[in-house]
Amino acid sequence: MNANLFLALRGGFPPNLDTIAIESADGRAARYRWRDLDESSAQMANLLDSLGLPRGARIAVQTEKSVEALMLYLAVLRSGNVFLPLNTAYQIAEIEYFLKDAEPAVVVSSGKSVDSISKIAHQAGTRHVFSLNEDGTGSLLERAASFSVRHPPAELAANDLAVILYTSGTTGRSKGAMLSHGNLLSNALVLHGYWGWESGDVLIHSLPIFHTHGLFVAAQGALLNGSRMIWFSRFDPQAVIARFVEASVFMGVPTLYVRMLQEAALTPAACRHMRLFVSGSTPLLPETFHLWRERTGHTILERYGMSETGMLTSNPYFAADGARRAGTVGFPLPGVALRISAEPGQLAAPGEIGGIEVKGPNVFRGYWRTPELTREAFTADGWFRTGDVGKVDERGYVAIVGRSKDLIITGGYNVYPAEVESYLNELPGVAESAVIGVPHPDFGEAVVAVVAARGGAEPDAAEIIAELKRKIANFKVPKRIVVVGELPRNVMGKVQKALLREQHKGLF
Repeated sequence: MNANLFLALRGGFPPNLDTIAIESADGRAARYRWRDLDESSAQMANLLDSLGLPRGARIAVQTEKSVEALMLYLAVLRSGNVFLPLNTAYQIAEIEYFLKDAEPAVVVSSGKSVDSISKIAHQAGTRHVFSLNEDGTGSLLERAASFSVRHPPAELAANDLAVILYTSGTTGRSKGAMLSHGNLLSNALVLHGYWGWESGDVLIHSLPIFHTHGLFVAAQGALLNGSRMIWFSRFDPQAVIARFVEASVFMGVPTLYVRMLQEAALTPAACRHMRLFVSGSTPLLPETFHLWRERTGHTILERYGMSETGMLTSNPYFAADGARRAGTVGFPLPGVALRISAEPGQLAAPGEIGGIEVKGPNVFRGYWRTPELTREAFTADGWFRTGDVGKVDERGYVAIVGRSKDLIITGGYNVYPAEVESYLNELPGVAESAVIGVPHPDFGEAVVAVVAARGGAEPDAAEIIAELKRKIANFKVPKRIVVVGELPRNVMGKVQKALLREQHKGLF
């Protein structure tokens, strides 16, 4: 049986391939039929086949978001090659590392950077470099246009490699997580059922497509369901809200929800056709969760996943399965096993904090060309160590406390940043916060809070510290409060704590 993921996605296309699959909501305002997705991906797959690539060849892609870039992803799956998406924010030095590490046979980049990338690509042994621009131009499509619009998908096993996703590299060099066709399909099928995808659903897609959330959760979910997508190359809160009346599903990171809450147009009437709002990639503040419900009448569904595993847990979609609870990421998804380890070989009690470990068909094959890191990432009995710290309450809801690398050990005591942040974020004048550990001559590490002020407010550091001392143990209270206009974030909306630690490492 051919386990090529493309076959499953293509099987979700509607019978009438001449209906609209994707409508570009900005830029060219173009419309793409399901037939366009099928035939254009076939032409690109035939082009890749014509290059005589070795089995499992990597196709590295760093382009701006476009429907053609999504078609390229389908083409890579279809042809049996390995897709390697690269963040559009990466600079040349970072790209050089990825190309040397992955040794792709083909590199596709935006036209504005193709010259500089060609040089380092050829130095890394890459033989073929193409350009692809967000307006649908470039040498890739020009070359593919002469090929047939029919292509038989490559015969593959479920364990064959489909994608390599490089992790963010916050602790040293980025690692390439290897995901198979079976990993991606199992997760897509589970989410399809758990989130109640239904006939007639329309997805507003405003996320990047070099990342798990935008490519595998959002785009693949719509393709598998045969759902039309309203496609934003860049997030625009006013424009997105205006299209809610035509849609039923929206997926975003917390920053997108915060920005939409600032728009007067966000009302229950504007959201009357919507059935599901999903949030992920970074924790959603309880305040945002409650404000969204008050303003729209909808309850955001927060979920938890990572590059190495796809989605792991989710708050329920169906009311019969339970309530969606602020500050939690719900229950382990069907087929996913999750446990909390307080110590190596010792499971945590309900409510006790520990390392999150998981098992399931969605869990990756390992890290690219680093077997020693792969061994370290798994326990002796085969569970993947996520690197996240969390707890499971008596009802089975999972809450993420933080990353193990973010754990602060001050004077021999463990401090979990998320706990301190939860108290800080409730204080008047505080929009949000990031708690970090920095070197300290006496305590080893000192707790420092970087606080983003709410519009117009001027939080007083001494008052914040005094208030925290009334609520939490003294060793958890920050020794310094730094007030800023906003917290630094990466393109997926995650706070860049590594950058904050570097900026404030000399405080003591």
